[in-house]
Amino acid sequence: MSLAEVTDHLITKTLIERDQATIWHPYTQAQTAVPPVPIVRGEGVYLIDDQGKKYIDAISSWWVNIHGHAHPYIAEKVFEQLKVLEHVIFGGFTHPAAVELAERLLAMLPASQQKIFYSDNGSTAVEVALKMCIQYWSNQGTARTKVLAFNHAYHGDTFGAMAVSGRSIFTAHFENFLFEVVYIDLPNEGNIEAIKSQISSLKSDLAAFIFEPLVQGAAGMLMYEARYLDELLSHCQREEVLTIADEVMTGFGRTGKLFASEYLYQQPDVMCLSKGITGGTMALGVTSCSKKIYEVFLSDDQLKTLFHGHSFTANPVACSAALASIDLMEKPETMQHIARIEKQHVEFMESIKGHPKLKDIRRTGTILALEWITDDGTSYLNQLRNQLYDYFLQQGVLLRPLGNIIYILPPYVITDEQLGYIYEKIKEALKLF
Repeated sequence: MSLAEVTDHLITKTLIERDQATIWHPYTQAQTAVPPVPIVRGEGVYLIDDQGKKYIDAISSWWVNIHGHAHPYIAEKVFEQLKVLEHVIFGGFTHPAAVELAERLLAMLPASQQKIFYSDNGSTAVEVALKMCIQYWSNQGTARTKVLAFNHAYHGDTFGAMAVSGRSIFTAHFENFLFEVVYIDLPNEGNIEAIKSQISSLKSDLAAFIFEPLVQGAAGMLMYEARYLDELLSHCQREEVLTIADEVMTGFGRTGKLFASEYLYQQPDVMCLSKGITGGTMALGVTSCSKKIYEVFLSDDQLKTLFHGHSFTANPVACSAALASIDLMEKPETMQHIARIEKQHVEFMESIKGHPKLKDIRRTGTILALEWITDDGTSYLNQLRNQLYDYFLQQGVLLRPLGNIIYILPPYVITDEQLGYIYEKIKEALKLF
């Protein structure tokens, strides 16, 4: 095909047609899915399609755009970095953006975290954490190979991350390939002692306990109390079971504090970060760990090395985007916006409290979830999802329901008026569905 023919082809075909001819979308059954929305621009809380229609991005595009879209400050810092160094191999080399980001992250994270390992996204941050913890024991000649995790957990879609996630539609086709995991329920007053006893009985086999602190995201924004998680972490520490906080979703202000782990007295040995770390600008994963874990890998024996890496480890442009996002995160007005969003969520919850169509309303920080009552029960595949998704898109709001559960995780720059519009459309939906 000549250049002229390619140009004519691109002009005559719409963006949707070109997409459907070439692209396989995530979490999408292409046989039945409606065509994708063609977004050509972002601006603050808005996504703008090829016809100029604006959509309020009420979920921060899978929870990543914490400062909104096309933020000029982040764009400026990324541009500056691109003119200096776009990438360098991270094996045997380093660069200023990676070092500064590690320093600033460690200053923000709980004191237990003392080393930073870079990767590409949330799933790989979890893979690194699991390998760290399992090899921690192996390096000491101890065979602790099992992992403890919560029922209904979601930690990513790579094989290790799937293995420590709850068995669900996300893992159904791969269960024969996943390693053994011990599952426990979310802790509460009624089961905490039984869970602790179970941990004690298995301690000689358990390498680590991985958890989403306070909120299980993909499970439907299930929420639980910090005090019972604290009890579990304290017990794991006594039984020498390493702990991994998966803060891929909850990190960078989502729960009202910089990290959900700040609600805890007991701190994890390992933390996993991604999503909001770059403000949604670029893919980046981080696994931080304690000095205790890092030092077990120091040896004259090369086999005790952590043999893990990625081609784009500590990519300078991604690190610069993260540094810019942290600059914005540390501005006093950002935490003020977070507090304002929390206040608006609380007032909205009060206004619909006891609604006959809602099974539950729950909130942690800026995360608000509403669970619809349906004949099909609560399920990721509940057919109400498509009706709600389409309705809100028609109203100019991006909400991506988890089955019959809708949730709001807005960019922190959202205004009270924009939040009010979302709330009003939810009230209208409650009348219709």
